Amino acid sequence: MTEHLVQFSYLAAATLFILSLLWMSHPSTARRGVGAAELGMLLAIVGTLIRHEIVNYEIIALAFLAGSAVGVPLAYLMPMTAIPQRTALSHAFGALATGLIGTAEYFRLTGLAVPASPLVMGALMFEMFLGFLTCTASIVAFGKLQEIMPTRPMIFPLQRAVNVAVFVAAVAAGAALIVLPGGPGLIAPGLFGAFVALALLFGVLLVVPLGGADMPTVIALLNAYAGLAASAMGFVLGNKLLIITGALDGSSGFILAVIMCRAMNRSFANVLFGGFGQLQAAAAGAAEDRTVRSLAPDETAMTLETAQSVVIVPGYGMAVAQAQHKIHDLYQQLTQRQAQVRFAIHPVAGRMPGHMNVLLAEANIPYDALVEMEDINPEMAMTDVALVVGANDVVNPAARDDPNSAIAGMPIIEADRARTVMVVKRSMGRGFAGIENELYFQDKTHMLFGDAKEYVGSVVKELAGTAA
Repeated sequence: MTEHLVQFSYLAAATLFILSLLWMSHPSTARRGVGAAELGMLLAIVGTLIRHEIVNYEIIALAFLAGSAVGVPLAYLMPMTAIPQRTALSHAFGALATGLIGTAEYFRLTGLAVPASPLVMGALMFEMFLGFLTCTASIVAFGKLQEIMPTRPMIFPLQRAVNVAVFVAAVAAGAALIVLPGGPGLIAPGLFGAFVALALLFGVLLVVPLGGADMPTVIALLNAYAGLAASAMGFVLGNKLLIITGALDGSSGFILAVIMCRAMNRSFANVLFGGFGQLQAAAAGAAEDRTVRSLAPDETAMTLETAQSVVIVPGYGMAVAQAQHKIHDLYQQLTQRQAQVRFAIHPVAGRMPGHMNVLLAEANIPYDALVEMEDINPEMAMTDVALVVGANDVVNPAARDDPNSAIAGMPIIEADRARTVMVVKRSMGRGFAGIENELYFQDKTHMLFGDAKEYVGSVVKELAGTAA
């Protein structure tokens, strides 16, 4: 009877996970998708806890309390701007758990009288390799996103050769452990330790040469690695739910990474092996003094007051300033004047996929006001005002017009084609790509210098005053 309950809970959980992915594919059903995923995870946990293999609930309870002590503060105290960092940390914790479970399973299998089959041991080595490298890679991604580490690519001589050597050595150690899992004397424990160390090192080497502009793709890719590791662990443990959920996680992560690469006009090989940052560094020194035009909040309000169509382009600067609620107030003021207001969403705006969608949803911006890049670009030339709030590289026309630019070929939101362009920005600082934004120096562009939340708030007050 217990086994039937376990299998039923696993089947229900797998179904809910599949439905959650389906519902989360559209903003209007995303909340339902999150709820389905939460219920599915609850069923999966309950099903696992009633399995007959569980022999010590006290240790599980302690682990539950320890995890909650870390997870609950992370969920409640970490601001929306830090969602990418929190996601990277979640990947690190999940991947570490997978690697440690694989370690425990390795020593259990090697202690059996009848050794495990090479197929099972191969899946176990694959799972541990992905788990440990994803752990350290995610920690490095967190450091870059949090700016604890330099966001610029960290390049050293013979880097690719070192990466290949570490990878080959890890694969060789894993293959040796598959062939001789027990091993004579201290050979197997030594090999196992070397295998784990090499996997951890490879995770670090995989991400340090990548710049901040690649972080959205890196996060999606690490999500895929974690999913594949979980799926391989499910195969080792004979757990169908782990196989299904890991496959879902892995495949969706890879699909998302492909979307991100296309949005950045990058290839997987280019992201995985770096090189983007070298162009950045070369371009960063080409700064020159150029003239820009700026507007005060009252002048900005006068321009927006007469606009019939406005496209707002949000970016990470909006997230840092936590200006999304002021943007909602601005949206209301403009729509009350019968202006058509839409939000142009670039796939990699912010520091993770969907970052801007989440922030705007939090501010109760209507879903139908959010427009994807490929749909809004044909209408930009007929737009009265393009208001860029904290976005940088994703609106840089150099990506389209300059074949020698570090971001050449990257699809952008063509804000420069609007009749008037306004850019809310603290300063003339560069974005993640480390290059000048040609948009800022065009004749029809006006810089709105200041904190996005304060500046937009001032514009809203001006508009509200004229309406009264």
